[in-house]
Amino acid sequence: MTPGTGGEPAPASAAGAGAGSGAGAGQGSGAGQGAAGAGAGQGGEPGSEFRKEMGPWANFALGFTYLSPVVSTYTLFGTALMTGGPPMIWAFLMAGLGQFLVALVFGEVVAQYPIAGGVYPWARRLWGKRWAWMTGWVYMWALLVTITSVAYGAGPYIAILFGFDPSVHTTVLCTVVLIIVAVLINYCGTKALSWAAVIGFGGELIGALVVGIYLLVTHRFHGLGVIFDSYDTQGDGGYAPVFLAAAIIGFYQYYGFEACGDTAEEVAHPGKVIPKAMRRTIYVGGAAATFTCLSLLLSVADYRAIISGEDADPVVHLLYDAMGETGARLVMAVVLISFLSCTISLQAAAGRLIYSYARDEMIVGHRLLRQFSHARAVPGFALLVAAVVPVLIAFGSLISADALTKIVSFAILGIYGSFQMVVLAALRARLKGWRPSGEFTLGRWGLLVNAAALAYGIFAIVNISWARTPDRPWYENWIVLLCGAVVVGTGLIYMVTTHHYGRGDAPAGDAVEEKKG
Repeated sequence: MTPGTGGEPAPASAAGAGAGSGAGAGQGSGAGQGAAGAGAGQGGEPGSEFRKEMGPWANFALGFTYLSPVVSTYTLFGTALMTGGPPMIWAFLMAGLGQFLVALVFGEVVAQYPIAGGVYPWARRLWGKRWAWMTGWVYMWALLVTITSVAYGAGPYIAILFGFDPSVHTTVLCTVVLIIVAVLINYCGTKALSWAAVIGFGGELIGALVVGIYLLVTHRFHGLGVIFDSYDTQGDGGYAPVFLAAAIIGFYQYYGFEACGDTAEEVAHPGKVIPKAMRRTIYVGGAAATFTCLSLLLSVADYRAIISGEDADPVVHLLYDAMGETGARLVMAVVLISFLSCTISLQAAAGRLIYSYARDEMIVGHRLLRQFSHARAVPGFALLVAAVVPVLIAFGSLISADALTKIVSFAILGIYGSFQMVVLAALRARLKGWRPSGEFTLGRWGLLVNAAALAYGIFAIVNISWARTPDRPWYENWIVLLCGAVVVGTGLIYMVTTHHYGRGDAPAGDAVEEKKG
């Protein structure tokens, strides 16, 4: 079926053996697409309803704006500096190297299986239905929470731009508005998403490079040696524990490259384009984030005020001091573009994951969630879920005094957890005989890189989950791990009671089977 022609379900691919066909056919829903997407493995998507309207640079820009050096740095700069002092900047290098290994593994997988939805279909092909179901479940909730965290972080900047006092309630309201605007842009289709990504990329570069250079030229107070001075944030103990706590800024920075693969069915020659876009996202995004953080660090007049908590919003105060009210508001406008484009990219990834899930009949409400707007070539109801749930999470944040840090921490844990489920699945498949056969492979280095990526991911998950506030109630001290346990626990209960993971006959666990054959 040619996209946009109406209500006939697209033909199932031969590789998918008609998965999901017949269920809901004639509803204009894209029923019968489970096989089409999941069977896209060896280079084509004969049943995909998406249009290949995303070029290589737009695909890179999508990953870049999702990774968003401005959003991550501006959101957590004060928290990281207060926790670990200026040396926290080295977290960008640590996390960047680790996530680069993960991106290499993902590049091999997406080159062989360029399927919309990212980690869920990759895990499905590498391991099987149950593992894929849980991977998708964890990733879905992590994405939905990340959407909230990014939009929530924009609240204070929106308040400053439009001249009202930021509060918890106005921040939540701004979060909701930003999420609604983002989903409306996503509803406009792949071309609108591509343009939003490219515009966001421009905004990111202005926010990172232009503002950073201006600060270094006009408002620099320190030399490079300051990045080795902890300002006694460690107290009487060693520096490593406080550095690892401050490293949340680095862990939050380096994901988003997987979004390049979430839109695999909308990119021509995905086996070549997407692995390259993933690596480029790490290179360029990481360099821009590090430079942004460095320019802020060298431009801070009083570290002690931030470390003591006296200056609770150092980025805003710094910009006002350096640029005056008019200049600062102009920067806020650029920063807001970055937050909006990041939210748009996150919603696009979440919507396509949910659609991919539903297309394979893997979730309750799959008949509705796999419905596809042929006019705009987007999964409408799946995108709606990617807006409504983050809005509900935003309202739920009203009960927490430290909502942003907790939301961000759980988002990181969920993303890293789902990433490592794919990395583990790839390592298992490799040990059982799988040899990547896409247009990008690591060759003889594949096993070593895969194992190193898994080791890094486990380290990052342990560090993110570690309790560091013994003076607080236990449930608050372990809130991130508890949230992760709730997500996994409810997912397991869902699996056992519904058996949705067993529905549909889209290919699963065939990476090793293909090798054996």
